[in-house]
Amino acid sequence: MTGFNCTFTDQTVGGLPMVGLNSTWDNSKQANINVPPLSKPWGSYSSTPFRGVSIGGWLALEPFITPSLFSSDSSLVDEYGLCKKLGPKQAAQTLENHYSTFITEDDFKAIADAGLDHVRIPFSYWAVKTFDDDPYVMGVSWRYLLRGIEWARNHGLRVKLDLHGAPGSQNGWNHSGKQGKVDWVSGPDGGVNAKRTLDIHNQLSEFFAQDRYKNIVVLYGLINEPAKSIPEDDLVSWTQKAYKIVHDNGLGAIQVFSESMRGLSAWQGQLTGYGNSLALDVHEYTIFDNGLTGLKHADRIAFACKEWTDQLGAGMSPSTGFGPVIVGEWSQADTDCAKYLNGVGNGARWTGTFSGTTTPYCPTLDQKCSCDMANAAASSFSSEYKLFLQTWAEAQMFVFEKTWGWFYWTWKTESAPLWSYQAGLKGGYLPALAYKRDWDCSKPVPGFGSLPEYY
Repeated sequence: MTGFNCTFTDQTVGGLPMVGLNSTWDNSKQANINVPPLSKPWGSYSSTPFRGVSIGGWLALEPFITPSLFSSDSSLVDEYGLCKKLGPKQAAQTLENHYSTFITEDDFKAIADAGLDHVRIPFSYWAVKTFDDDPYVMGVSWRYLLRGIEWARNHGLRVKLDLHGAPGSQNGWNHSGKQGKVDWVSGPDGGVNAKRTLDIHNQLSEFFAQDRYKNIVVLYGLINEPAKSIPEDDLVSWTQKAYKIVHDNGLGAIQVFSESMRGLSAWQGQLTGYGNSLALDVHEYTIFDNGLTGLKHADRIAFACKEWTDQLGAGMSPSTGFGPVIVGEWSQADTDCAKYLNGVGNGARWTGTFSGTTTPYCPTLDQKCSCDMANAAASSFSSEYKLFLQTWAEAQMFVFEKTWGWFYWTWKTESAPLWSYQAGLKGGYLPALAYKRDWDCSKPVPGFGSLPEYY
């Protein structure tokens, strides 16, 4: 706990402990010369979009980000199973070690040094409380969430809080905590779990409405990627209730809700009347859709420049979409090859080994389709592949800055370099400064030499 006031008291706000906090704070830092210090207003995101990165896999585990935590037992597919197998004591020790080593203040410094100005910190409901027979370790990640915010403050980075896992699982995917059925809003206990999530937001928003957080917690995510199977009207109703709770508790951060894999046009005319205090979050990938997975390198870049520009432009217009939009996730991955990306035990669409598929979806649509390059160490990437990766990243940055801003997914991985901003910087296939780039969509797509399309 070096450099961090670790005095524990019985003082709480919203029933949440104020632990590990100094009594004073300093908002004088600025992330870089292009953005204001924390003590000054940012201004309008519509005219000055943010550039950020997610701290994924830290306080909400994902097997593809930290496969070492799951590789000892093929039956372990999520944090629920990991905690259940380890038991309370060992799970607490394992997660404490992960929290304290996977991300440190050096990471926040490096994020600012890379020309980024915002961080998105995903966390799960058991940072606050657990229910029924939950095996999760309760409360430990809360300490690190507060610690991460202070590290962000030290380097002038503004924060988006992101509730990544809700009681019952809002999408049935491993990053929600428990893979399997959706039991949030819809499902046998969906109503109970929806109410539990509102109660958690009541606690969180009361806590983060403190003066300490007003200039740094600027975006507040209500729920990450709720399942498309949940009726839209039910999502709208839940979001209205959540917004009111957060707003009435005095938290002034812009609230953010997910487009729920429905597309931006589905939200035209929904949740109106909130002005710029509510924004829609879309996650942009080309690798989880069989119709886009097999795009050739140049075509993938052209798709971002044309199709995503059109899509996001329509989404930002109240006449055709919702209005305020942020791109909450994107990456440089051009395949779905990373180990455990599609879940433990699932293969890849790229090679035709994904559950339920038999046809390889790389551009050649045959047995040449290979994950060898995508899963290789970044140090072995060819110059042509690095040129593609950087151009692909810069195309996305250019397009996504037509919205209110973007968060790359994610800052750090153990072994998936196309999903790691840190690895991209080290490998030389991301711009050294996010705000200083060589290419944009107004320029011709460069040639990539003899780069094979099936890698």
